[in-house]
Amino acid sequence: MQLVIVNESKHPVPRQFVQKWTADLVKELQKRKVLKAIHLKQELTLVFLDKKPAQKLNKEFRGKDYATDVLSFDSMEPGSFGELILCPDVLKRQAKEHSLTYREELGYMLLHGILHLLGYDHETGEKDAKKMFALQDVVFEKLLS
Repeated sequence: MQLVIVNESKHPVPRQFVQKWTADLVKELQKRKVLKAIHLKQELTLVFLDKKPAQKLNKEFRGKDYATDVLSFDSMEPGSFGELILCPDVLKRQAKEHSLTYREELGYMLLHGILHLLGYDHETGEKDAKKMFALQDVVFEKLLS
């Protein structure tokens, strides 16, 4: 999977970490037969935004008037896997709340966003949420080890 990283936030992006984490994540999702061969040829765009623009997008597309950690957007372009919008300000706050490092929280939310792009959705019901979070947690633990 080809990564395109766009940083429009005031925070530096740990590009090497993001690239390695995503590569490891792709391998793990392939092993679990969640990610298909077609996805490997596609491009994933990661956009890092500050709170205000992230809040604006969250309000526009989800009707929620606050900056969120990650937004997932499917792509209409044939060679694109999709786009994840990430907000470092929110990720840094959540990392503290979850007793994780910033990179761990970033990795967790990259995994979360990619699962959304693969069709998993925790907001459609308790059964779907359990399925998504069970996979997310086991993959996250595997990647941390």
